[in-house]
Amino acid sequence: MSHTAVPKADSTAVENEGTPASLELVLITGMSGSGKSVALHALEDAGYYCVDNLPPELLMPFIALQREQQAGRVAIAMDVRSGISLPLVPQQLERLRNEGVSLRSLFLDSTTDALVRRYSETRRRHPLSRNDGRTDAPEQQRVLVQAIELERELLAELRDGADVIDTSIIRPAQLQSYIKALIAAPESALTLVFESFAFKRGVPLDADYVFDVRMLPNPHYVPTLRPLTGRDVPVIEWLREHDDVARMQSDIEQFLDRWLDALARDHRSYVTVAIGCTGGQHRSVFLVEQLARGFSRRWAALKRHRELDALS
Repeated sequence: MSHTAVPKADSTAVENEGTPASLELVLITGMSGSGKSVALHALEDAGYYCVDNLPPELLMPFIALQREQQAGRVAIAMDVRSGISLPLVPQQLERLRNEGVSLRSLFLDSTTDALVRRYSETRRRHPLSRNDGRTDAPEQQRVLVQAIELERELLAELRDGADVIDTSIIRPAQLQSYIKALIAAPESALTLVFESFAFKRGVPLDADYVFDVRMLPNPHYVPTLRPLTGRDVPVIEWLREHDDVARMQSDIEQFLDRWLDALARDHRSYVTVAIGCTGGQHRSVFLVEQLARGFSRRWAALKRHRELDALS
């Protein structure tokens, strides 16, 4: 990715009165190869002024410049390429929040296997990998895996303070849709993301809580319901006839009701609740729809259907 030059700003500008609340900043960070360029393109389409690979040393002067120019919405991508200055970022973000900046931090993650596959397909070098002259494929893959695991360690603090999106098995169009949904969500103390998924394709890395509903009655074994989804009326009515489904929904609701206020007091911005069944088509989709509808009365609630969205 190319580096975007930022005009030098007076460093004293950041000491002035708090940044106007109208300034919106989205920070995109995450694993190399996880889709940060796709995320930036989505934000650019949504009207954000985007800067890729901004060094942390320039963050505060850059924000000061945006204040002078009365910019509305800005998106910045930072990652491990920033090197030794990366640890500066969490403290800078806290300072910007205290100055009144409306800040959202998004972290894109992927499994190591997915990242290795992407680097193998594109034949690009990982930013932390060293060219030691070895050309045998097994050794190259070992070095790549080591670089990826080191990157996870370096980015751990940024990941902890961000909303995580697992891009391991989603298409670029899905990622763009997820990004736009997150930034369009009304600002509140907490945003809930309910996500359905198929266990056979892996548990989402972005899940804060995972509920396994594979023990519930399965519409897949009813021939007329098999091609439908948990959003279709016949499936909804069939699942509502089973007490175990209602009990599972009630148990999840009670758990979340018990802990969401505590999470909000802990200054959490996003909580992702993943509901998994075998195929990610019926039971998990039904429960995500019901839970999102119920909790939207009090919280900002978003829905994702990982397997269904991949088909659209």
